[in-house]
Amino acid sequence: MDESLQPAWPAGWTRRHLLDLESLSREEIEILLDTALQMKKLTQGCRAKVPLLSGVTTANLFFENSTRTRLSFSLAARRLGADTVDFTASTSSVSKGESLLDTAKTILAMQVDSLIVRHRAPGAPYILADNLDCCVINAGDGPHEHPTQGLLDMLTIREHRPRFEDLTVALVGDIAHSRTARSNIWGLKKLGAHVIVCGPATLVSRQWEKFGVEVAHRLDDILPRCDVLNLLRIQFERQYTRPFPSVHEYALLYAMNRQRMERAKSDILIMAPGPINRGVEITPDVADGPQSVILDQVTNGLAVRMAVLWLTCRVAQQAAV
Repeated sequence: MDESLQPAWPAGWTRRHLLDLESLSREEIEILLDTALQMKKLTQGCRAKVPLLSGVTTANLFFENSTRTRLSFSLAARRLGADTVDFTASTSSVSKGESLLDTAKTILAMQVDSLIVRHRAPGAPYILADNLDCCVINAGDGPHEHPTQGLLDMLTIREHRPRFEDLTVALVGDIAHSRTARSNIWGLKKLGAHVIVCGPATLVSRQWEKFGVEVAHRLDDILPRCDVLNLLRIQFERQYTRPFPSVHEYALLYAMNRQRMERAKSDILIMAPGPINRGVEITPDVADGPQSVILDQVTNGLAVRMAVLWLTCRVAQQAAV
C-alpha cells in the first residue's frame, strides 16, 4: 500500500477493545481524536476508501434499534476495506433463548475479527471482551456509555474550538438515562472543559456533582455562559414514570429556540446526538441554523469509527504475530 495512505502509528495506543471513555487517559482520548482527523484527511472527508483493514471482518451485534451508529460503523469498516456482517436480534437465535455469549461465539467462529456491540444491559461488551479472542467495541450498553458518540462529539467541538480548557459545555435533557452524557462527561472533563448537566430535577439529580460537573435545572440561567450546547433526547423507552407533566412543558423550559439563541453567545455551537425530536429538544430553525453542527457530528462519526476500528484491529494483528 502507498505509504502516504498509512496513518502514523501512535506509540501510546495499546488497547484492542474500546469499552468506555472512563478508563481512558487524556493521552488515549487525544490519540483517538488525532487519528480520526488523519482518517478524515486520508479519505477526503470520509468519502474515499483506503485499504487499511483489507482482509478484516467486522460484525455488528445490535440488540437494540439503531440507525446512525449501525450505518456509521458499517460504512467506516467499508471505507477501510473491511468486510462487514450485520446481526439483528429479532430475527436471530436469541429469540429462541440463545445467550449473548453463545451468539457471539457462533459469529466469531465465522472468522470475524471485531465485534461492535449494542445491548440494553450495562456491561454486556465487557463480558464479551473478557471471554472472546477478538476486538470488542461498545456501541452503547444501556444507559452506561456510548464511547464513539462521546468521541465524535468531542471531535466536532475540537474542529471549531481547539482549546477545551477554555470551554463551558452544557449537556441538556435526559441525563439520568443517557449513555451519551456519561461518555461526554468522562471525555470532556479529561480534556479540561467545564461541564454543566441541565434538565428537570427528576432527570438531573445532585448526585451528578460527584462526577465533577455543575448541576443546573434552568437552561435560561446557564445559557449566557455556554460555548457548546449538546441537546439530548428524552428517552421515554427507558423510563417507568413520566419525569415531567408534559412534553409541551419540557419544550417551554428546555428547548433551544430562536428566542434563546438571541440570549446565547453569538458563536455558540448547537449539537444533538440524534435522533432529533424537532419541537421538543430543539426547534427546526435552530437545528438547521448556522450555529448547528449536527450534520458535522454525523460525518465525524465516520472518522471516529474508522480510527477506532483501525487502532483496535491493528493492536490485535500485532499481538497475533
